[in-house]
Amino acid sequence: MTEETWGQVRGELLKSVGKNNFTTWIEPLRFSGLNGGVARFTVPTNFFGNWVSRNFSDQILQQLTRAGVVADRLEFDVQNAAARPVNAATRPVAARVAAGAEVSAPAQGAHSAEARDEEGLGAPLDGRFTFDTFIVGKPNELAHAAARRVAEGGPVSFNPLFLYGGVGLGKTHLMHAIAHELRTRKPKLRVLYLSAEQFMYRFVQALREREVMGFKELFRSVDVLMVDDVQFIAGKDSTQEEFFHTFNALVDQNKQIVISADRAPGEIKDLEDRIKSRLQCGLVVDLHPTDYELRLGILQQKAEQYRQQYAGLVLANGVLEFLAHRITTNVRVLEGALTRLFAFASLVGREITLDLAQDCLADILRASDRKVTIEEIQRKVAEHYNVRLSDLIGPKRVRTIARPRQIAMYLAKQLTPRSLPEIGRRFGGRDHTTIMHGVRKIEELMGQDTQMAEDLLLLRRLLES
Repeated sequence: MTEETWGQVRGELLKSVGKNNFTTWIEPLRFSGLNGGVARFTVPTNFFGNWVSRNFSDQILQQLTRAGVVADRLEFDVQNAAARPVNAATRPVAARVAAGAEVSAPAQGAHSAEARDEEGLGAPLDGRFTFDTFIVGKPNELAHAAARRVAEGGPVSFNPLFLYGGVGLGKTHLMHAIAHELRTRKPKLRVLYLSAEQFMYRFVQALREREVMGFKELFRSVDVLMVDDVQFIAGKDSTQEEFFHTFNALVDQNKQIVISADRAPGEIKDLEDRIKSRLQCGLVVDLHPTDYELRLGILQQKAEQYRQQYAGLVLANGVLEFLAHRITTNVRVLEGALTRLFAFASLVGREITLDLAQDCLADILRASDRKVTIEEIQRKVAEHYNVRLSDLIGPKRVRTIARPRQIAMYLAKQLTPRSLPEIGRRFGGRDHTTIMHGVRKIEELMGQDTQMAEDLLLLRRLLES
């Protein structure tokens, strides 16, 4: 089997097992050879090989067969280790994995030693996500400065560092950059980066294999623990319990913790109050949506890289400015649009002009037309009037909260296509008549209160920019 064939098989596995499972368990596999119907792969640890053999061998064998590879068994060799192979002794294709001695979990002592391989059990780091490739602007300058301070590896005055924001704003980029920098500056530090979903997978596996002590030893012996998308553990009681104790154990040892989520700790539904409290005791930083200047800076950096890759391509003036103005959703969409544009221009042998950009990116430009959401309105109004988001959508009726709430209801009615019942559901389950009353009240007051009229104008501009 060639690397090209394995690449095709990986593509099919991505579709069948899902992105999270693929990133965690399939992507780290390294094909090492095929002999006598046995496909061999290199894995970071025995623990990793056991999990893959128990949970994904059927799918891997099935896709190998479809690709024309004659294999009826998988074996996993631990990278840079003399340990015996983890043997997934499977029957042909549709058969289930045999749970014999070869695929059982290693003894506790062996597992504990291997578990200290932070890079093996952590998620792989993306080499592109470094501080050098992170474009800094007003929306992310505080998050960048805080991440830099943690990456120095010295004592910091805040623990944990909690980064939150929407999709594609740079949370994961900063976390990878911290890990890269720490491993460069202080290679002896044990830095463990993984997603909250991977944390849960490892905890559940440890429970099944009765290796909870090994799990605790791994996560409580690192120097820096980095957990991405922590909102994933909300509502999962056992995982939250273990996360809470792990958090406390590391803080008590003055070990650094870096956490990310898609919203502030207090706004994560079904997350235990004691965990919210712990997460809020450090530095909580919001990565705001990108502004025009930041988007243009990102495009300029990427365009410079592509100019070297696609030698001879001409990029007309105004194209990057046009994209920075039109594509405001998130950085991933922005970078993807530029990648497509350069690739298309290279294939057809044309200059990258404004007309070419509009033709090539028509679908992205349509999808990126500004769409204001109710959640965005609520956040902007809460920030403007300096009230808690939870109070804005909660039951409190004091004037300092009720009036901003009605303003948010009015803006939701004016700027979104949502129905009154739908708006009511987004405001704590209120009845549609309550939303109607709030909208009418603001319409009445707008002509009488000049300050309110100015506030509404400013908020509309912020939301529609």
